[in-house]
Amino acid sequence: MKNLFDLKGKVALVTGGNGGIGIGMAEGLAMHGASVVIWGTNEEKNARAAERLRQHGGDVRAAVIDVSDEDAVKAGVADILKEFGRLDQAIANAGISIRRKDLFDISIEDFRKMEGVNLHGVLFTLREAARHMVERAKNGDGGGSLVGIASTAAIHGAARNEHYAATKGAVVTMCRAMAVELARYKITVNSICPGWVRSEMTAGAQGWDKFNENVISRVPMGGWADGEDFSAIAVYLASPASRFHTGDTLVIDGAYTIY
Repeated sequence: MKNLFDLKGKVALVTGGNGGIGIGMAEGLAMHGASVVIWGTNEEKNARAAERLRQHGGDVRAAVIDVSDEDAVKAGVADILKEFGRLDQAIANAGISIRRKDLFDISIEDFRKMEGVNLHGVLFTLREAARHMVERAKNGDGGGSLVGIASTAAIHGAARNEHYAATKGAVVTMCRAMAVELARYKITVNSICPGWVRSEMTAGAQGWDKFNENVISRVPMGGWADGEDFSAIAVYLASPASRFHTGDTLVIDGAYTIY
């Protein structure tokens, strides 16, 4: 029987792929034979991540791309196609968070900054990848996987974080709409809602005793997730095993949101 999770010959893009969830996903893809492109805004972090991924023997590229810049995303995808000739999976993982504020203190500038990366960046990335996948399908080579990384903030009440929650809820519904529109081309589109994950974004909370006692202690699986906990889902969504799995929102949070 053919190995459903063999990704040799496939090319995957992971934005925000130089740390946290992103590098965990990228590493899973590299381990299973995919060529991997990571985008991040820190060149030094990109280089370290790329070196780590190359330990698995595959073809790895890294580029400094700000996903909130539509032209940069278009150029970045064009570079991937020029280099590899195809793109089989795009994971729009890049995201930001800014200091929590009371609802009445959230400025339009705060909202627009969050929206630029967390929502527009996802749209630009998945749309440009889809543009290529649709053209390929019209030439008889259908298929492809698009993944938007949302958050459990899209599900539960994220007090003093309405601007972040709004962008992540929008990612979920946008991916559902894309799933319906692109299904005719055999392109799957899914979103993922991670819970509390160790990363640079959550570094402050990780060392905050009160937060760990009051919030992390309520995660039924216990403790924080790591980027590596998202490796398998990236591989599954890139593989033939998920060819009929689309329009879904996968929650990976150690059962936090249902407890």
